[in-house]
Amino acid sequence: MTDRNGTNPGQPGPDLQEQIGALILGAYDDAGNLTEADHLALVARAGAAEQASQQLQHRAVAAARRAGVSWAALGRELGMTRQAVQQRFGGQQEEPAPGSRERWLGPVTAFDEMNELKVAGQLGWRTIGVDLLRHRMLQTDTQWEHRRVLWTRPSSHYETDGWEVGSRSFPWLYLVRDLQRAPEPTPV
Repeated sequence: MTDRNGTNPGQPGPDLQEQIGALILGAYDDAGNLTEADHLALVARAGAAEQASQQLQHRAVAAARRAGVSWAALGRELGMTRQAVQQRFGGQQEEPAPGSRERWLGPVTAFDEMNELKVAGQLGWRTIGVDLLRHRMLQTDTQWEHRRVLWTRPSSHYETDGWEVGSRSFPWLYLVRDLQRAPEPTPV
């Protein structure tokens, strides 16, 4: 099976590796002239890329499971046994403790999440994490504005006018901004 680019998605080819490498290397043209700080920055970028890749893989497996794909089929695709893939990807995520100022908002999709986040923000909730089809929210004493942007630039580019990164979920950056006013009363 091939994807829309004519490649086998189960077999990352040199093109994908080149693209990821270019993202990690950024503007570094000559690796022979890197300082120790440059090398450490590249190691940090590679680590962040690995973490993002693992998160994407977990989301893909979760979506496949919801679509009815068996653990055995996932294991074959990943070169693992059914048991190994189930142990690696089948764990439950922790839920906030009762009485906590954290909760999950969802299920939401890319089509309705911004409206849901707007309402939650008016009630004093801000996003602090994103999982598949849901947002981890923190209750605060002020209202929050939420914004979703494509992650095409460094996050510092968006950290203007009071915006801060609430969460990252490739390909999105979720930005939040404190509106400095009391939350609206919770509807009964």
